[in-house]
Amino acid sequence: MSNQPDLVIRGGTIVDGSGGTPFEADVAIAGGRIQQVGKVTARGAEEINAKGLIVTPGFVDIHTHYDAQATWSSRIDSSSYNGVTTALIGNCGVGFAPCRPERRDALIKLMEGVEDLPEVVLAEGLPWSWETFGEFLDTLGARHYDMDIATQVTHAPLRVHVMGERAEAHAVATPDEIQEMARLAAEGIRAGALGFSTSRAIAHKTLDGRHIPTLGTPEAELETIGRAVGGAGASWMQVISDFDDPEDEFARLQRICAASGRPMTFSLLQRESRPWLWRLLLEKIEAANRAGVRMTGQVMARPVGLMLGFELSQHPFIGRPSWTPLAALPFAEKMRALHDPALKARLLSEEAADPMLRARLNTWDMIFKLGSPPDYEPRPETSVGAIARARGMDPAALAWEWMMEQDGRAILNRPIINYADGDLEAVRSMVEHPQTLMGLGDGGAHVGIICDASSTTHMLAYWTRDRMRGPRLPLEFAVKRLTRDNALALGLADRGLVAAGHKADINVIDYERLQIRVPEMHYDLPAGGKRLVQKADGYVATIVNGAVVSREGVPTGALPGRLVRGPQQAARMAAAAE
Repeated sequence: MSNQPDLVIRGGTIVDGSGGTPFEADVAIAGGRIQQVGKVTARGAEEINAKGLIVTPGFVDIHTHYDAQATWSSRIDSSSYNGVTTALIGNCGVGFAPCRPERRDALIKLMEGVEDLPEVVLAEGLPWSWETFGEFLDTLGARHYDMDIATQVTHAPLRVHVMGERAEAHAVATPDEIQEMARLAAEGIRAGALGFSTSRAIAHKTLDGRHIPTLGTPEAELETIGRAVGGAGASWMQVISDFDDPEDEFARLQRICAASGRPMTFSLLQRESRPWLWRLLLEKIEAANRAGVRMTGQVMARPVGLMLGFELSQHPFIGRPSWTPLAALPFAEKMRALHDPALKARLLSEEAADPMLRARLNTWDMIFKLGSPPDYEPRPETSVGAIARARGMDPAALAWEWMMEQDGRAILNRPIINYADGDLEAVRSMVEHPQTLMGLGDGGAHVGIICDASSTTHMLAYWTRDRMRGPRLPLEFAVKRLTRDNALALGLADRGLVAAGHKADINVIDYERLQIRVPEMHYDLPAGGKRLVQKADGYVATIVNGAVVSREGVPTGALPGRLVRGPQQAARMAAAAE
């Protein structure tokens, strides 16, 4: 190893990811690894003055959907704008491998419906240079990124690959089909995937209403696949479920988890329809772990909110008859039409025919101005409904007025999950629980209506510094949750800690300036598709594999990120470094 470090970060306050007390030190980096933490006397080939700044590990995002974006783009944003240096794709059972050529359209339509990625974007953007899962990894492995990415084997493509149209019809797999799915899943793990994911959620369906092929999968199929992926060395099984019958469903998942011999993680959220369910599930997670079955809930530290606006995919007037002729127009043409007083009057007077759409988009007491900086714990008295009542006006007219601000680009926020009590106290309880993990930012998905990849920045800025509506969280705790806890859960023991021998994935942050920005619409997807992008202020530098990938939120052009193949490799690397 050269005596001269490649990079030295000088005099920063180290929040090292362990949860321990922050301390002031230098960090020397060489060969992509942390060489020394302490008083570094050698000069670095490059130096960063971090006096008055905090130095953290890079964030590990365990729940993203960059499966498509990673095949055509080297930038994994919005996550890379928000301090993430490792992202796990292949969540919720949806992905693109394995896939026979004749089944590509089925997987595109499924991803379009489940994760809100337009069909034309996927059809034009995906290179389809693979058929097997291993070939898909080879495609990703040949690319360079601004962060590391890791993968999971996804259940829906497995079912479609093995069963064809019978999978889309939710047929029960034959014993031979189950064995073939298990063989392919284990093959994917041995090729480098970190886990296996499936969806049992009724909301996951194509735009024409067909449910995800994994909905209602019998226990025997999941248990057989679980045993196979566990035997092949997977980090975990990832599940999303509605828990319609929480007692029966949790017991089923616990049995599957026990059979696999690996941990299981599932999405844990406070839902409007059953605001008590999260607490029951946490109690069951505790009981499962006491019984030796390793289960965790994946949580997010803010509401899942629909972004509503005239430039976005949804807003309060979607589904009203007079909106239909405008829906496909370019934004500039929409704006010209929306300045017509007669059209406005018609839209305000109409209702969407779909009651579910009305409940989601016209529940005025649950719709708020997003604000700048964005407010993810708005007070109930600031809702469209509350302010409209105070002003004696139609709430639909107020929503229209607010959305027409900023030349029609203003955004409203409709919290649909994690806000049933009108505050984030339930969220705080979930975040503080020792058997939960931070995730669910969904980067790369829902690109026209949800933008939660910034939840890493929000957790640090809001929960440790800005929150006024209740208790805050210690900075060192929040950093640990975003870094070391997630890295170890994935089996990536070489990262998530600012310590000698570990991977040099680091954020240098001006804590006082740390702040998320308002999401912006970008038209940079294949076929000119649009997506929300959310940047942040305060990231003085983000470092991946020892190279600075961004300064003050501006990409440097460096692409040191690679595909991570398997937890075993990462563990060996960490052991060798130590």
